[in-house]
Amino acid sequence: MASARAGRRRCLRVGRHGYALAMTNETITDDTTTNDIATNDIGTMPKTLVPGLTDEQSVSIISILQERLASLLDLQLTLKHIHWNVVGVNFISVHEFLDPQVDSVRLMSDAVAERIATLGGEPLGTPGAITKFRTWDDYALNREPTVRHLSALDDVYSGVIGSHREAITHLRDLDPVTEDLFIGHLADLEQYQWFVRAHLQDASGDVTFRDAST
Repeated sequence: MASARAGRRRCLRVGRHGYALAMTNETITDDTTTNDIATNDIGTMPKTLVPGLTDEQSVSIISILQERLASLLDLQLTLKHIHWNVVGVNFISVHEFLDPQVDSVRLMSDAVAERIATLGGEPLGTPGAITKFRTWDDYALNREPTVRHLSALDDVYSGVIGSHREAITHLRDLDPVTEDLFIGHLADLEQYQWFVRAHLQDASGDVTFRDAST
């Protein structure tokens, strides 16, 4: 019988569009392979390897990429949902300024998926995969005034941006190519959040409307 050793397994999803490296108390036996762990989260082991990366490094990078792919796919759907459902003051300006963000985030998700494929993985982009990799709550608003949607979207962007930054810290020594990809995303995501917050700020720069439920 295989002996059991204390094992810690990566938990990739924490919070609203969140990313963190937490550890579970899962027990891993000596018969447990990297493939057993990886297939639970990312489909299959990498088919081919990028020169200079080990199996374990590739699995770690792909796991991070897959979680971020699910988050970006969810974000583009959320942005389009808001585009369809926003009403009230400044409707047309908010309605129209969301579509370029949708298009940009779609390109980000495409780049992440292709990076997964480049590393030999299988990018998972189905609705079921998004559900599997998410732990954040679904976007709660339907038809609501602009200020409520923008306040809620500010929270969404905070989660996505924070998760991208957390991913970058783990990629710094692991894969500078993927790190660079996420850094490029951050420049745009942070600008989009600025656009959103500009609708909610007073002259001093304070965000004066934060509670999307009121």
